[in-house]
Amino acid sequence: MTAESPKELNIQSPLAPFKGDKPEAPSWFDKALQRTPQRSFLDVQGARIETLAWGEIGKPGLLLLHGNRAHADWYSFIAPFFADDFRVVAMSWSGMGGSDWRDTYSIEQMSEEAGAVAMATGLHEGKSKPVVVAHSFGGFPALRYCARAGQKVGGLVLVDCPVMTPEMRKARRGRGPSNTEARPNRVYADLPTALARFRFAPPQVCKNLYIADHIARTSLKQAPLEGGAGDDAREGWTWRFDPFQWRDLRMENPVPDFQSLQCPVSIVWGAQSLLFDADILAHIASLSPPGTPRIEIPAARHHLMVDQPLAFVTALRGLLANWPR
Repeated sequence: MTAESPKELNIQSPLAPFKGDKPEAPSWFDKALQRTPQRSFLDVQGARIETLAWGEIGKPGLLLLHGNRAHADWYSFIAPFFADDFRVVAMSWSGMGGSDWRDTYSIEQMSEEAGAVAMATGLHEGKSKPVVVAHSFGGFPALRYCARAGQKVGGLVLVDCPVMTPEMRKARRGRGPSNTEARPNRVYADLPTALARFRFAPPQVCKNLYIADHIARTSLKQAPLEGGAGDDAREGWTWRFDPFQWRDLRMENPVPDFQSLQCPVSIVWGAQSLLFDADILAHIASLSPPGTPRIEIPAARHHLMVDQPLAFVTALRGLLANWPR
């Protein structure tokens, strides 16, 4: 067996070298996390949905939606940059983060979660209509929500979201994990071991390991270890997402929802993304009205907020300063 190269280790187990310690972080990151959100839960169709909120109700609303098997804390170091000017809310889809797991999942149901959170957290109480920012998989329930909301939503920012026709998706074999691939989440004996198992999907190198550490720690929860009972019972650490979510959840054709939008849309993507390329950009452009903003983030892969967090913040700030009108 050959030893992993530094690059392979960074991709497969980026946090393993730290053995549970936190990587050193820059001051801007620590300062952002010090601006802690109001954490709460909202019941939506029988499941508690985790919500994080910053800023005052009455300011323009900004709803931040995460990708597959992620959670609201992927935005907890991004949202504070907008909290002075916006009422900012991040949520965890059911089956992910701190939200409840369901017996079954659907894009329709998740879109209703977004709408319920936006209404309950005061995003519609500002003088302007709220804007939705959705990363990756989160763009698909966001498209459904915005299409159904009509003119109640001010705009939709799709972030590295691979909108494709069913034929394009079939050709790329893009789909969620199948039921045959799903298995219960493993329970690790201790936190350092669990952190060492964290990796990004799709696989990628990570230079900002302090962000990877933050995301990994907020992706875990304590759970009983197997084999323990009574006084010998011990707790380990496991992932918070439902591993069987894709048993019923299906990727639907997003084109009808895109074509039904009554709000403006903007496209943001990583220049080095494995999921977003020129063909997808051309397809989205064909669905979008003339003048639709398109923003490429240099040196960013699929997870823009991890690879280039400050560039991502700057791009969104510039976009929201003059858009939507």
